[in-house]
Amino acid sequence: MSAIGYILMIIGALFYVLGGLGLYRMPDVYNRLQAATKATTLGTFSLVLGVGIAQPEWFVKTLLIVVFLTITNPVGSSVLAKASYIYGAKPFKVVKNDLDELYQSRGDENADN
Repeated sequence: MSAIGYILMIIGALFYVLGGLGLYRMPDVYNRLQAATKATTLGTFSLVLGVGIAQPEWFVKTLLIVVFLTITNPVGSSVLAKASYIYGAKPFKVVKNDLDELYQSRGDENADN
């Protein structure tokens, strides 16, 4: 059982590393916020559940932590995104999709899908 817990902790650490990479690579505050929130949420879930499995006497507490994070992380990221929007943070420039022109020239009815 503890091997599964340690594997989950390593997976959680990998999500944290990917979240840091997302913070570094993403072009604007909205993309960075999304990358960091998703990665840290999944990383924390894995890490905390791994600790709960490795230490069975803490399992109920770790489940409560996961429930609390499930509620608070989306709310926190939404508040940060709204504050960034109010402050005037502009999204990174929108890249034009060349396939849209191809679909429109062909008259393809599935261009929006």
